Amino acid sequence: MAEHRGVALVRVPGPRVAEGMVTHIGRTPVDARAACRQHAGYREVLAGAGWQVREVEPADDCPDAVFVEDALVVVGDLAVVTRPGAVRRRGETAGAERAAAGLGLETARIAPPGRLDGGDVLQVGRTVYVGVGGRTDAARVRALAALVEPLGRTVVPVRLGGVLHLKSAVTALPDGTLLGLAGVFDTAAVPAFRAVPEEAGCHVVPLGGDEVLIGASAPRTAAGLADEGWRVRAVDIGEFEKLEGCVTCLSVLVPGAG
Repeated sequence: MAEHRGVALVRVPGPRVAEGMVTHIGRTPVDARAACRQHAGYREVLAGAGWQVREVEPADDCPDAVFVEDALVVVGDLAVVTRPGAVRRRGETAGAERAAAGLGLETARIAPPGRLDGGDVLQVGRTVYVGVGGRTDAARVRALAALVEPLGRTVVPVRLGGVLHLKSAVTALPDGTLLGLAGVFDTAAVPAFRAVPEEAGCHVVPLGGDEVLIGASAPRTAAGLADEGWRVRAVDIGEFEKLEGCVTCLSVLVPGAG
């Protein structure tokens, strides 16, 4: 039996998931039934890695609500409720806030005006990189900094271009090694990163210990990580990738909870 890692907050795909937004890629049809099957497989992987999976209440009027990471940023014992950059997504946050409070986390809100998506927030150790682009503005980066810097974090803004979120372009392995795509974010704002052979290869979720989660659409990256000694869990999320989703945005991991 896997060691208990904490709680993974997820939100199952709603009935309108196929209507989810796309911004930087062309629209292709989404199979809602396949999306539900893939999400079930994603939840199974999290549970198999020791995470207690808890479902955030539905937000069925919000097609993009399955991407629950955008609604909530957890830093230590603080859950920051975001203010999504897409107006139609703002109905997603109330349920996420209640789920965080149910875990005993302190909650704080990003107040209007301005916008901040959780997918723009990459935590590496005590550094919090925040993408500034279409879904997050500089003023809300400062608001986030006011909340988390007293917790000993350092917030670093990163300018984006041609990509939906910062974590669409760069994420980190458990040892802090950054995996990224060149040309879509301000590389001067982050330490040296390692380029990946597939776009989806820069999307990894540290699961605890030496385990990482990656999309099945990045087999070469997964093989390379396995060769380095990482225990790689791959999952098919192809229907969500049609909506610019990736393995990071389908959950909020709360280590030690539960």
